Amino acid sequence: MNALDITNVSLALGGTPVLDDISLHVAAGEFVSILGPSGCGKSSLFRLLTGALSPDNGTIRVNGAPLSSKPQAFAFMPQRDALMPWRRIIDNVILGLEVQGMRRPHARARVLPLFAAFGLEGFENHYPAQLSGGMRQRAALLRTIVQDRQVQLLDEPFGALDALTRAEMQGWLERRWSQAHWTTLLVTHDVREAVALSDRIYVFSRRPARIIAEFTVPGQRPRLGRALTLEAVRLEAQLLETLLTQTGD
Repeated sequence: MNALDITNVSLALGGTPVLDDISLHVAAGEFVSILGPSGCGKSSLFRLLTGALSPDNGTIRVNGAPLSSKPQAFAFMPQRDALMPWRRIIDNVILGLEVQGMRRPHARARVLPLFAAFGLEGFENHYPAQLSGGMRQRAALLRTIVQDRQVQLLDEPFGALDALTRAEMQGWLERRWSQAHWTTLLVTHDVREAVALSDRIYVFSRRPARIIAEFTVPGQRPRLGRALTLEAVRLEAQLLETLLTQTGD
């Protein structure tokens, strides 16, 4: 049974078609990425999963059950870290747990042992403005993971970072995922990021988005920090060629 099944989902917003008959799946412990042109509807799919929108057609199932019966199945991490500047890092990290009804002392006790693994030990009582961009993103990811939801949704989590910090964060996420195997669905515009991190990749067309290709990523992990294999180079070229067919006239 898959952790997530999206079947024949369509969506229109304000009369404009956004998603057209989307079907995809994510197995438990799998890392799947979605690539597509800017504005094609990738983030709208995440809004469906988090309940912000409802599909016009199709079904969404989590572990075989309708999404409506799993209102807290997903933990969502947006492109910006969205940390509250007036809350210390530890209190930003526990925000999702507090929303779920956990008392603050219990939530703090739950997350404190994880700060070292996320490279944040010693910064628990700092404010977001005192941390680097990469550290803030790690805090945002910890806030996402600690909610212990069935599927993690990552929407361009490193897109706002500079190239060096982004590469460091990609490598860090790869190492953490290899240890924990979170069920993960990533939206990204970065072909190399998708190839480095993913088990499989779906490619969306221009709006209204359709799935025009699906690729299985070859090669063993870790992939970042190594010379690209011939298979990876070929896959990147295929992905770029597929995306370029969607950006031309």
